[in-house]
Amino acid sequence: MIISGKALKYGDNIDTDVIIAARYLTSTDPAELARHCLESLDPTFSEKASSAILVAGKNFGCGSSREHAPLAIKASGAKAVIAASFARIFYRNAVNIGLPILESEEAAEKIKEGDQLEIDLDKGEIKDLTSGDTFQVNPFPPFLQEIIERGGLMNLVKERVKSH
Repeated sequence: MIISGKALKYGDNIDTDVIIAARYLTSTDPAELARHCLESLDPTFSEKASSAILVAGKNFGCGSSREHAPLAIKASGAKAVIAASFARIFYRNAVNIGLPILESEEAAEKIKEGDQLEIDLDKGEIKDLTSGDTFQVNPFPPFLQEIIERGGLMNLVKERVKSH
């Protein structure tokens, strides 16, 4: 699976309350969550997120275990998140809802805001088409790739139940 988009660059320790503030957790409407995604950090995020790839520093998604955070990012139209490191619960929540996330300290450091990126999830390869750099990451195992391709764990389960 190939994903491409323009880099939106953020720093370290972007916590789940910054991704989606607690006051919006009463909503489960993805469009509503998308409108408020990262608004305290970047008030223009919702305007430029569509087809973007988020690039962040260390400990992305730290804080509470709210599934709303990766859901807000996915609903915003962002195609993937690349970070130097992820909080473990955010990582699993992102996979469960089908949001591709890749961990690469080197990519997170070298990619610049606005760079055009291409990600090959099967190969575990991030290409910065603007700079010409290529970064290798561990590809997801086949089962996790299948979850991502189906748009989330629940979609995969529904598909499998339907086929039996």
